Amino acid sequence: MPGNPTGRLLRHRRAVLVVAVLLALLGGVAGATVFDRLKGGGFDDPNAESGRAAAALAGEFARDDMNLVLLVHAPGGVDSPAATRAGTALGERLADEPGVSAVVSYWGEGRPAPLRGEEGDMALVLAALSGDDTEVAERLGTLEPRYEGEQDGLTVEFGGAAVVGEELAEAGERDAVRGEMIAFPLMLVVLVLIFGSLVAAALPLITGLITILLSLGLIWALASVTDVNIFAVNIVTLLGLGLAVDYSLLVVSRYREEIAKGHGTAEAIHRTMRSAGRTVAFSAVTVAVTLAGLAWFPLLALRSIAYAGIAVSLLTALVTLVVLPALLAVLGPRIEKGRLRRRKAPRPATEAAPTDGFWHRLASFVMRRPVPVATLVAGFLLLLGVPFLGIQMGTADERALPESSPARQVAEDMRAQFASGESQALTVVLPEPSGGAPELASYAADLSSLDGVARVDTATGSYAAGQQAAGPGPQHAQYAAPEGHDGVWLSVVPGPVGADEAEALVGEVRGLPAPGEALVGGQTAVNMDGIDAITDRLPVAGLTLAVAMYVLLFLLTGSVLLPVLAMLLSAIGLTATFGALVAGFQDGRLAGLLDFTSTGAIVGTVPVLLFAIAFGLGMDYQVFMLSRIREEYEACGDPVAAVAMGLERVGRIVTAAAATLSIVFLAFLVSDITFLMALGVCLPLAVLMDATLIRGALLPATMRLAGRATWWLPRWLKPVHDRFGLREAAPDDTPAATAYGDSPAHEPAGTTGR
Repeated sequence: MPGNPTGRLLRHRRAVLVVAVLLALLGGVAGATVFDRLKGGGFDDPNAESGRAAAALAGEFARDDMNLVLLVHAPGGVDSPAATRAGTALGERLADEPGVSAVVSYWGEGRPAPLRGEEGDMALVLAALSGDDTEVAERLGTLEPRYEGEQDGLTVEFGGAAVVGEELAEAGERDAVRGEMIAFPLMLVVLVLIFGSLVAAALPLITGLITILLSLGLIWALASVTDVNIFAVNIVTLLGLGLAVDYSLLVVSRYREEIAKGHGTAEAIHRTMRSAGRTVAFSAVTVAVTLAGLAWFPLLALRSIAYAGIAVSLLTALVTLVVLPALLAVLGPRIEKGRLRRRKAPRPATEAAPTDGFWHRLASFVMRRPVPVATLVAGFLLLLGVPFLGIQMGTADERALPESSPARQVAEDMRAQFASGESQALTVVLPEPSGGAPELASYAADLSSLDGVARVDTATGSYAAGQQAAGPGPQHAQYAAPEGHDGVWLSVVPGPVGADEAEALVGEVRGLPAPGEALVGGQTAVNMDGIDAITDRLPVAGLTLAVAMYVLLFLLTGSVLLPVLAMLLSAIGLTATFGALVAGFQDGRLAGLLDFTSTGAIVGTVPVLLFAIAFGLGMDYQVFMLSRIREEYEACGDPVAAVAMGLERVGRIVTAAAATLSIVFLAFLVSDITFLMALGVCLPLAVLMDATLIRGALLPATMRLAGRATWWLPRWLKPVHDRFGLREAAPDDTPAATAYGDSPAHEPAGTTGR
């Protein structure tokens, strides 16, 4: 077979490595500027009512939400002559800045009392920065050096949604670098313990490093053609590193097994690629399919992780199947260099697994007692998942940042010193109001009478407690559309209400009859619509994922029952993970240990993201296990013995992969962002549960109960699987060198394993 791709790779192994290094360096160079191309935010649905309200407000009224807060300290009191002069000048200068569509200041016309702190030494200046998240961040970077700090006797602090978003983005950028710096040395230690050889342990890390650099370049390219959220870098690069190590463990372990059996380097690589290599390719497809489910959600934070995650998972497999074999070809038997302990002779793949191995003994023990073991383990996992029944989903706010965060400190001062939520005002846009000024005034009065509303401002004046509090003045002209348009909008300012009351208020505002179509926006409405977008799309995303995963597992196993069983086991394994998510982060039981503030809710994107990654990795391990069990079943024909022998052959590798992958995800714990900490706790828990309780207990127990029905394949489906099915194939006996078009005598110098 002169066209054998593995043979060509071996012949050009050094060229492959040179190209890989050059591409990795190029990816690293591009990655140095990748954060400049990424988007912040991404937790809103632009097609929801709040998104349409924001678009109408910006398009018809040239206004944006008040996303910037200047908290101004005046030591001599905000009403002193000096503070009045400086505060007035501050607001006027800010209003003249490019990209600032509106400014509302305590020192502006009418001196609005809600913008004055209770103790009289603080006041607010609110501003609306126009543009998308990237443009807002750029304007913020221009304004902060000019306005923050000492200003004519006043001290100015920056806060608001724009600053919170920017601080989250900056923290995410720092965390991506810190996490990788911590993960690499820890993984090296674990890999040395697993392989017992410095050279063998270094190979997965080299593969992982190349994968990360190429991934950064890939994300840079993706960000050139579509919007990519900044948190995609944190999640996708660490996922790529973890998968690279997982796949490398599988390939290197199989290669060492073949070398120790006496095969030359070329033959060993050939056999490894025909077995473990196929498993790696199939595993990468399962992870990519799982992450593709995130593309159903309209939130940029999830969609961009879907796009980047699909690309990076496939890229990881490509690096593992191309660069790693080239490294193995160059090293040959020198892979055992730097050995720290004597290695046990491996068991040939053609021989039966011993019955005294740990995983064989464990599987046999479980399969002798399948009902009590399955009942006990499933009940334990479901019990741990009970807290998930009380999940409350919310969105990220300043409390996701550490207490030292300037934006968080401003928000806390505002809650303590200001009676109304000026910066959390709802916007109600009436594109085509009916009934004229009287109807508008009546509607505004009705809005002001709702519980939790402090004031309503619109073109006909200001309203409070169901009555007009002030007639129309110059400051109210901004609420009417320019001449030639009929639109009008209202600002509904809440009182000092909590998150639950604010969400209830949005519902009441939306339910109140209005003179024409009313679009309700504002940050609280944006948050609610983002959560609704997630929950509304969950059924279709889940169904699509289940169908796609079923087809893939059918192609792998040749069974119509085993795919259902595999997905069910993975879902049961995740119950404990989601229970820990709610108990630890929503209920705050880990708040003291990890030093974060519990808000009583989970950021809505976290459960979806956690499920996609954890379920994908669970399926990844399913592929590792089931492919080898199927290989044993085809060899012996005994469904019980095949499970025990399959677990014995790959149980250690799966455990090692789970350990290294857990270290990768534990790197999220160095984050200053609460919802990334949650991933740092829950993803390792999911991986370890999957690799121990699921693979060690539930899988053998349920396969024993199913018996031969596990592998049942209807006769009419057999031709389909024969044609399209994929499996980890046992290597044939064709000498690799001959298959590559070379004679054994021409095997490259230094690559023989004999």
